Amino acid sequence: MKSTTLSIFCLIAFFQTLYANEFKDSVSVEFRQSHTVIDPGFKNNGAKIDSIIKRFGADAPDGVRYHLRSVNVVGAASPEGSVKFNKYLSEKRASAICDALSGRLFPADSTVRFTYLGRDWNGLRDEVKYDPNVPYRDEVSALLEKITSAEAPAHPLQQLKALRGGVPYIYMYNRLFPQLRMSRVVFSYDRLAPIEIDSVPSPMLFDTPAPIVCPTPEFNMLLGETKQCKPFYLGLKTNLISDLLLIPHIGADLYVGKGWSVTADWMYGWWDKNRTHRYWRAYGGTVGLRKWLGRKAAEKPLIGHHIGLYAGAVTYDFEFGGRGYMGGKPHGTLWERCNFIGGIEYGYSMPVARRLNIDFSIGFGYLGGRYLEYVPKDGFYMWQSTHHLNWFGPTKAEVSLVWLIGCDNYNRKKGGKL
Repeated sequence: MKSTTLSIFCLIAFFQTLYANEFKDSVSVEFRQSHTVIDPGFKNNGAKIDSIIKRFGADAPDGVRYHLRSVNVVGAASPEGSVKFNKYLSEKRASAICDALSGRLFPADSTVRFTYLGRDWNGLRDEVKYDPNVPYRDEVSALLEKITSAEAPAHPLQQLKALRGGVPYIYMYNRLFPQLRMSRVVFSYDRLAPIEIDSVPSPMLFDTPAPIVCPTPEFNMLLGETKQCKPFYLGLKTNLISDLLLIPHIGADLYVGKGWSVTADWMYGWWDKNRTHRYWRAYGGTVGLRKWLGRKAAEKPLIGHHIGLYAGAVTYDFEFGGRGYMGGKPHGTLWERCNFIGGIEYGYSMPVARRLNIDFSIGFGYLGGRYLEYVPKDGFYMWQSTHHLNWFGPTKAEVSLVWLIGCDNYNRKKGGKL
């Protein structure tokens, strides 16, 4: 009687398995840039791994049984690194997921596969397809379709970076690439109805398959090869007009995104010749905000037309053997001996070499403050009068040589070639 009952229940189990619907599901595990170790606290990774074990592991609840047909561990990486490094990343990430599941997950007949995507171009193509905010989206999509086709170009990453001066690449790097650093576990399984057999041990009905066996990645990378390059745009500049007037000048223009940059500059010249009372002194600086406009500016940061606002302070002392003019209060603090400046500017920056631009700028605004007139006499400087300066008009003129610094911050040749 007992053997007959066991046969009946085994037959029921067989037909449940035979006619069960096959389901597919996946869980994503996210990695930090260039990392291959699972961080449980990053993007809820720990809870995701636990959910897999709870659902399909050896200690899964008896209320619902799952027949796990197969497991596919997919390792992936975003496209910005080299081909070799991204292959290494995808293999190591898949291996890290496998290690987290090993000994705790038992697919039927050990049907475990590993897929290494390397640069996930297909994933990027799909991300662009569903993101309407990608700059020059149609052109990007066309290029990605070519990259993922059988006629892929020889250097796809370089072509993507060069497209429209790198503007789409910067957007995708910041918005879409993090999604491509996910690796996945894809499950195929049957959902079986609960079977209550108090008198028959479960091992008689369901044999425990062998656990996952994790492969060892073949790639061994040097530590120095794991560094990645994040787009960064900075221009260090000097105003050639100021330099020719013997007042050395240095400035910086930092691109902060969406066509905006912040600027700062400083000049300092303090020359004198006491015997003939020839003084040529000036120092000060400004800070500003620029908006880059036009087709060239859309193709690459820090190039093309720009408009902006600036404000700053300057002091001076000019005298050539006769009457002299000194800005501010003698021997006072910096704020007491300076004049203030501010205004609006227009300019245009054009490339002259791979890492060099020439920037032409002119500004109109206000220059105001106190200045003193004096004359040198008997070894002293005799004060003559005090005046208040209120000047409206040109307050800035630049012909600046700009050195481009930062990852991906260089000028492309015509035709988009690097």
